[in-house]
Amino acid sequence: MLALAIHLFWLVPLLPLLSAALLAILLLLRRGAGDADEPLTAAIASTAALCALLLLLLFDLLAIAGALPEQLVFGEWLRIGTVAVRLSFVADAYSLPAATLVTLIVWIAIRFSATYLHREPGFPRFFLGIGLFLAGMLLIVLAGNAVLTFVGWELAGFSSWLLIAYAWERPVATGNALLVFLCNRVGDAGFMLGIALATWSAGSLEWAGLAGDGSMSMVTARLLAFGFVLAALVKSAQLPFTPWIARALEGPTPSSAIFYGSLMVHAGVYLLCRLQGLLEQVPDLLALLAVVGLATAVYGGLCALVQSDVKSALVFSTVTQVGLMVGCCGLGLFWLAACHAGLHAAWRAYQFLLAPAYMHLARRPAPPVPRWLATQAWWYTAALQRFWIEPLANSLLTRPTLALGRDVRALDERFIDPLVGAPRDDEHFATGDAADELIRGHGLAGRALFNFADRMQGLESTLLFSGDGAMEKSLQRAAHYADAIESLLEQPRYLMLMVMATFVVIL
Repeated sequence: MLALAIHLFWLVPLLPLLSAALLAILLLLRRGAGDADEPLTAAIASTAALCALLLLLLFDLLAIAGALPEQLVFGEWLRIGTVAVRLSFVADAYSLPAATLVTLIVWIAIRFSATYLHREPGFPRFFLGIGLFLAGMLLIVLAGNAVLTFVGWELAGFSSWLLIAYAWERPVATGNALLVFLCNRVGDAGFMLGIALATWSAGSLEWAGLAGDGSMSMVTARLLAFGFVLAALVKSAQLPFTPWIARALEGPTPSSAIFYGSLMVHAGVYLLCRLQGLLEQVPDLLALLAVVGLATAVYGGLCALVQSDVKSALVFSTVTQVGLMVGCCGLGLFWLAACHAGLHAAWRAYQFLLAPAYMHLARRPAPPVPRWLATQAWWYTAALQRFWIEPLANSLLTRPTLALGRDVRALDERFIDPLVGAPRDDEHFATGDAADELIRGHGLAGRALFNFADRMQGLESTLLFSGDGAMEKSLQRAAHYADAIESLLEQPRYLMLMVMATFVVIL
């Protein structure tokens, strides 16, 4: 029985993933959204979280009794060259308490959300996202190697984007989700860099093997650690990547509680604690962590003092506390950072879930800005404007991405659509300067694409209107087939099939 229980360890992250898959099927079948189906939707998510929690409590008891090994391997997943990526999990003093706390908080948030989100149009979408998030967080804290952790890293990030854009019909929600998505892609790039360098330099992707045997050169260890440190700083909203966390509050309060108040924001701190053996070999990176953590703590504290709503004040207070945790990691106090993260996660989850009731519970107005800050005009303005980091993030990330999207759409309208024979709206091009502005390239890349489209359209005209028209007939036939394929791919069921196939290829 003991051996059987140990061999079921992989069920812990799988159960919430299966619940999310079941909710996705019900959503495709148009079930779970009405009042009558809400209890079923909430019960599926709650049961999966509760079963995972009970399994973790069992494994906690086995670990206390010394009957649970710290490394559990369930076969080989894939190979990168000669480096094996195994389905491995860790059950040590870092992972088991973190996983138990994560599952307990998510289970409580699910029970809270079943009533809080009653009759919301996106009720089943919310619980689908929570299931994906719990599976991702459990993989982050329990995975024994960097690749499996990265799968959880992406699941948690995808679910956060899904729930930030929960009210997708609101442009503010979708814009904030885009900013969060782009900021987190920077951290994902660092994580992938760390995986690539670990494969090349350490010859192992297991967390226990990344520190090596001490023979790794300083340059190699520094580069290897830097990729993972970048991922940790972005996920934990440390400077200069802090702006995304305030935008993430656009989602429902329960998702804010477990994502940015208590759990996902601590994932970066957990990753730093997991890399303790590697980071101790690069003291300059530890010094950088100490400086960044202290600066983020000061930034979060000043911004929290001037906020006028509960959730914003709480999230900047969270930034302050997480900055102190990162600073502890930089000072080599990894055990203190881990304990601080656990206590802070529990307390902050309670505060965020209570936030909607604060206006009824509070019997006095909010305290004013401290006098020492109110009398310092520059510091007060800087804190009120959040030190102007958010406009900088918009300029560097969001606006170029939207401009690229407009340029690609213009290229599609001016070149791709005429090439495949799609109907053109001549009135659109005859309205003068306003219409011309819509199709004009933005920036150097946009102008290059615009000129390229003009040249290709001239070539198309030359080919189509000279000769016997054989090429025109061939193109029209190809366009007919392309239109048929496009009409199929636009159907939701085929789109969902393509998304599922993409996940299968990635996994």
